[in-house]
Amino acid sequence: MAAVVGAVVLLGSGCEDSAPAKGADKPPAATTGAAPSPGTSATAAQPAMPALVGQKFTDAESAVKKLVTRPVEARSAYSDVPLAADHGQWAVCFQIPAAGSPVEPTSAVELSLVAPGRPCPDQAGATLAPSKAPEASRTPAPPKPKTSPPTDGGSTGGDGGGSGGGGSGSSGGSSVYYKSCAEAKAAGAAPMRRGEPGYRDALDRDKDGTACDK
Repeated sequence: MAAVVGAVVLLGSGCEDSAPAKGADKPPAATTGAAPSPGTSATAAQPAMPALVGQKFTDAESAVKKLVTRPVEARSAYSDVPLAADHGQWAVCFQIPAAGSPVEPTSAVELSLVAPGRPCPDQAGATLAPSKAPEASRTPAPPKPKTSPPTDGGSTGGDGGGSGGGGSGSSGGSSVYYKSCAEAKAAGAAPMRRGEPGYRDALDRDKDGTACDK
């Protein structure tokens, strides 16, 4: 009987010793600090384009060379003013990229310049002195010569023989004139048709276009 009681005591003591052992197997509590993510690693700030307007080209170029490796492109701010070969003292009027824009070592930089003492234009590429094309002189066309109406040389005030037939005489202003058909027949000119020398209405009694035919 005593042996049975001792066995029970040993079993009970074994159960009590195993509880702490199980608790000791629990993993340690996670720390409260979060691990940094790969995407949020701190990087150096990207350089920005400085404000160069108003500076001399030599100073502006030196500032740009600290940021980019490409040569600075210089041009005249006026389209009709060529850029001098020695433009180190020319002033910057316009810059590309604009001040504050992010730049990289391979960024292209363009500066528009004006000669010392010359004002900047309103926009890059403007003309300094707009050319005024001379207005085309409007010379009036010479007046056309007035042409007088053709004169009818055959018109006469009378037939010269007292007859009342003051019509047109010979055709084409011919100077041939017969006072009567008898004179025309004596000259061998009768009969005379309208348009022929010597014909006139006074000699064409029947008005058939042929004078002295009867």
